[in-house]
Amino acid sequence: MRILYVAMADDYGDPARGVSFEQANFYDSLVRMGHEVIPFDFMALTQSTGRNQMNQRLWETVRAVRPALLFAVPFGWELDPAMIARISVDTVTLAWFCDDHWRFDDFTRYLAPAFTWSATTATSALPKYERIGYRNVIHTQWACNHFSYRKLDLPLIHEVTFIGQPHGDRRRVIDRLRRAGLEVKVWGYGWESGRLSQEEMIRTFNQSRINLNLSNASVVSLRHALLPWTRPHDQIKGRNFEIPGCGGFELSGVADNLGDYFDIGREIVCFGSTGDLIDKIRYYLAHEDERRAIAEAGYKRTLAEHTYEKRFGEMFERIGVHSYVTPAETGGVASGSHSPSM
Repeated sequence: MRILYVAMADDYGDPARGVSFEQANFYDSLVRMGHEVIPFDFMALTQSTGRNQMNQRLWETVRAVRPALLFAVPFGWELDPAMIARISVDTVTLAWFCDDHWRFDDFTRYLAPAFTWSATTATSALPKYERIGYRNVIHTQWACNHFSYRKLDLPLIHEVTFIGQPHGDRRRVIDRLRRAGLEVKVWGYGWESGRLSQEEMIRTFNQSRINLNLSNASVVSLRHALLPWTRPHDQIKGRNFEIPGCGGFELSGVADNLGDYFDIGREIVCFGSTGDLIDKIRYYLAHEDERRAIAEAGYKRTLAEHTYEKRFGEMFERIGVHSYVTPAETGGVASGSHSPSM
């Protein structure tokens, strides 16, 4: 189907930082799924023409291309809620909100009602959507773009690696691992070693015995590891699926509902405290067969259930655009399920 894809092409809207997460995962998956995807980089247009002109251009683009779906990944207040609401009158619009675990109250709650549908990865946000009277919310999750992230036949050359920005106390955690005598290599925007390209990151996932996935803010307390019914504040991230999607062994901090997606201990491994992390690194470096078995199980689970192809397919079926017929097939008039019940 024809999708107007409204998102940033560059990481945080800065070409110097490389390709954005959205471009490398959402856009790439939609294109390779066979959809006709028309990119609309709202950030680049905002920077070059201003917010008002960008939103007017968005309206004109919708009128010109007549998409079956407008799919947006909002960042800040670039998209005008009034313009989105105007477009949503006769076009199905869907927004993927990335940070509802902390941005719902001062951002999402004001923008989401303008869209026909909204997607969230945050379980904690679902009752908040309900409280504002918004019913068309889809609880989805991050995944792996299996078209790009893949298992490669490469030798293991790294003991322990971490790829990500040095948020919170990540520098302290990495420093403590190194002081414990562990060889840890790190990459990402903000680290001295710099950012890896997507291809380099995929190779690193494949060539590391242990791939770390650290919390955004701080290492989750051991209490959450030992008492799984307590709810940690860390969110699931794309990295949770990308590492096993490359056949890599993942050692991750505890995240909200992660056990709903992987069998912890059999498909990926989680740690609680920094001391627990050190112990588990040492254990799995010394138990190669067990490490390989867990990595393979995580790989199979990811390909079977956790790809963006599956996530988008489920969402499109839910919102009723999967049966869309192109204008060319109907003599120039688009048809399909365009009016999901509110």
